[in-house]
Amino acid sequence: MIRKKILIVSASFFPVNAPRSFRTTELSKEFARQGHAVTVITPKNPEIHTEFERKYNLVIKDLGKRKLKVVAIKGNSLNQLFRRFAARILKLFFEYPNIELYWMVKKALKNESGYDLLTSIAVPYPVHWGVAASRSKSHPIAKKWIADCGDPYVGQENNTFKIPFYFNFVEKWFMRRADFITVPTKGAIHAYFPEFHAKIRVIPQGFRFEEYTLTNKKVSNTKPTFAYAGMFIPERRDPSEFIKFLLEQGIDYEFHLYTTTPHLLPVIPDGFKSKIIVHKPVPREELLKSLSRMDFLVNFENIGSRQTPSKLIDYLILDKPVLSVKTGNLDVITAKEFLTGNYRGKLVFEEPEQFRIENVVKKFLALDHADTKD
Repeated sequence: MIRKKILIVSASFFPVNAPRSFRTTELSKEFARQGHAVTVITPKNPEIHTEFERKYNLVIKDLGKRKLKVVAIKGNSLNQLFRRFAARILKLFFEYPNIELYWMVKKALKNESGYDLLTSIAVPYPVHWGVAASRSKSHPIAKKWIADCGDPYVGQENNTFKIPFYFNFVEKWFMRRADFITVPTKGAIHAYFPEFHAKIRVIPQGFRFEEYTLTNKKVSNTKPTFAYAGMFIPERRDPSEFIKFLLEQGIDYEFHLYTTTPHLLPVIPDGFKSKIIVHKPVPREELLKSLSRMDFLVNFENIGSRQTPSKLIDYLILDKPVLSVKTGNLDVITAKEFLTGNYRGKLVFEEPEQFRIENVVKKFLALDHADTKD
């Protein structure tokens, strides 16, 4: 095996509990495990990351501390409304506060060079923009640059508001400079401008399954016990119809929700709060243990095919039946069957081996000597 020198740039890393953090962490660990020289540029916490570097034999360089703050949603009702409006406007029209990452990445890459492969991780997309501004013929940084994209930016389907037109030019600018763009699913390709489709490769999220093997796959709950983990999006990834369905069922059950957006849930009557139980987010390892005790898991589908919830891979690892709920079109018959232990309508995962991090890394490494025409 030829040892590669690999640079990964990301705004989040272990122990941050977010999909792009998982992406960065799992890629860096597996590249290093396969014997490559890995450097990660990300916000560094020496108390945590010094041990991580030693354990996984890689180097973490500090991206720096962000100075721009998210607008806090606090105060009385009117103040909260104003702050929520301000936060939305700043994010939508100025990509605030994430725009700061553009300059942070530029600064961090100023003295970096000699890599075989550079992978930048988005979201947030200003990470890609910072790489695009740093890389030139005189300062290529690496032989190949792969811009890895999670949720689409300009072509996203699950945001309430459309991205302003001027970001079209920004997206086209960074994509011209990238050698490859990677997306997690085939459906996501159509979220990007057609002139860059030749550069796009599908490489899904990946994990080392053996690290998350759980022994208690068999459960003995005395009532239907199920869970959902993730955020909600109004009128898109919306739990309202399913919650209403549950409130109408004359049986005992427990539905556990782990979410950062509990305010988007419908009002749960007091008499049902022991049945529909809302939890704060927990670290991924703890979450997997909790989900492993469920009879089945629930997925609220995104609108369209361009964005696929990354939590589905966690569901796959757990090997639990999954009830997939489409907003505004609940399959009541299938939902009732799940409550009785009949999972014939469960979500079917195609090619589960594609999500193994070993196979994911192979696809990234193949791009080191590939051409956009391949």
